[in-house]
Amino acid sequence: MQKLRPRWLAAPLLLAMPLAWAAQTAAVQDNIPKQALDATAAPTTMATLATVRPVTAKHAMVVSDQHLATEVGVDILKQGGNAIDAAVAVGYAQAVVNPCCGNIGGGGFMLVHLADGQNVFLDFREKAPLKASPTMYQDASGNVVPGRSTGTYLGVGVPGTVMGLDAALKKYGTMPLHKVIAPAIKLARDGFVLQQGDINVLNQRVKDFARYPNVAAIFLNHGKPFVAGERLRQPQLAHTLELIDKGGEKAFYHGDIARKVVAASQANGGLFTMQDFADYTVQWDKPISCGYRGYTVVSDPPPSSGGITICQILQILQPYPLGKWGYGSVKSIHYMAEAERRAFADRNTALGDPAFVHNPIDQLLSQHHADTLRATIQPDKATPSSEIKGDLGPVEGTNTTHYSVVDEHGNAVAVTYTINYLFGVGQIAGDTGFFLNNEMDDFTSKPGVPNSFGLIQGKANQIEPGKRPLSSMSPTIVLRDGKLFMVTGSPGGSTIISTTMESFINVAAFGMNMQQAVDAPRLHQQWYPDMVFVEPGLLTTKTQSALEAMGYKFKLVKSWGADEAILVNPHTGLLEGANDRRRPAGLAAGF
Repeated sequence: MQKLRPRWLAAPLLLAMPLAWAAQTAAVQDNIPKQALDATAAPTTMATLATVRPVTAKHAMVVSDQHLATEVGVDILKQGGNAIDAAVAVGYAQAVVNPCCGNIGGGGFMLVHLADGQNVFLDFREKAPLKASPTMYQDASGNVVPGRSTGTYLGVGVPGTVMGLDAALKKYGTMPLHKVIAPAIKLARDGFVLQQGDINVLNQRVKDFARYPNVAAIFLNHGKPFVAGERLRQPQLAHTLELIDKGGEKAFYHGDIARKVVAASQANGGLFTMQDFADYTVQWDKPISCGYRGYTVVSDPPPSSGGITICQILQILQPYPLGKWGYGSVKSIHYMAEAERRAFADRNTALGDPAFVHNPIDQLLSQHHADTLRATIQPDKATPSSEIKGDLGPVEGTNTTHYSVVDEHGNAVAVTYTINYLFGVGQIAGDTGFFLNNEMDDFTSKPGVPNSFGLIQGKANQIEPGKRPLSSMSPTIVLRDGKLFMVTGSPGGSTIISTTMESFINVAAFGMNMQQAVDAPRLHQQWYPDMVFVEPGLLTTKTQSALEAMGYKFKLVKSWGADEAILVNPHTGLLEGANDRRRPAGLAAGF
């Protein structure tokens, strides 16, 4: 198993790109929640980016932001399992070794490319409780109550991960549940040694852990924060996983696990009943797809906004010679920011759960619409967001996790799942051992009022009983001449979309290798607030001054997201895996 990144010189194209040195300093966190930032991420310089190379493998590859979960997936593949078997095993392992973000207390999306060319999408997004209402986060005067959707049991949606993983395994897997869940049970029961990257994440909510005795008993070491080298054991989670092993999804949705979650919810002002769990369903659907300069981009449909928004951005950008202009150049940043601005305006007003609202997908992805939006971009001026109207529709969390898998047969799986905030709502129901999500915050608490990620959304995403909140999660697979080319995706709330899109553009337009594409500093423009978020290292002083003269406002953000990607090199046939530098506990590995 190859675990180290070989380092050798990058292509001349990349070396010529105008990357700034590490003179940029502290992050400005306005409108990007604290949970989005990874304190371990260091600014990337031209020198470091120019030398990074992806991990390579001949047969199969797994990339995730937790090294132990990656190793579980690789081991399943070595035992003869396919990419779906490995993806399910990684999903359960992440629930143990990445408790902030991996989950059985949340939900997400799975995108599958089968070796026969078929592409399928699985929606296991959380649902609102049946007692939920559009105004449940507002006071008597109609004002949104801060924290109600994020820090209480009112913020918890019905979890979908267990049913989602079960559905994927039954439909496309080759191994029994017992085989793929066993590594997670062992990791929970025996524990695992914490690395500094794990500690950096745990330390962000130490004070919150101490508020709840059942949480503190697991995630504090005799009342004190864990330190690197200590072992984290989760016997209660091991027991929960054993129940799932024996009883499958029924154990979670109809047995003691559901009863304990419902009891905790009702004891703490929540809305859950056993009917919420009994009524939960997953949905198989057709993915979104679009073209970009000879590539076919396959991504997720609503209730995710990811696929549509990524495709809109790419269709607007398609005529522009980004590669000629260069990564980080004034022109490239200008047109990428303007494309994102326009696509997010549509995203924030037109999209919602397709079981409740009509999503004008054909109109949004039409060539006419892309041409119309592109025509409004001025070549030498930023367009104020107030002049961009998201007029097709009626008048997320950063601490998600993504992983990618490719097997030796050519099957590929991209999974993004979440509990929204870092450790979700921060609470565990009784002795179940897993954190519950606060995914309800992804709904519109009140039309026109920004959520935790600064997204201003419309009525299409208002709260309704049994509805799935609109998501930014964007598990994405790229094909070239009908063959698998890339598997990519990221956490990061609303920045998921720009991160995933840019991981592809960095390869397709700027000629980067997969590791460079994942590590490169990013930009993000989401319509409102009217500013461009950038990471240190993206802008030179000269470039920033030129863009500010065009009307741009910038906010420096230390880090966001963690793209975990695989590329199939069309020249060598080798798989190239890239774990994001922003998650040092992660790993790309294969054989």
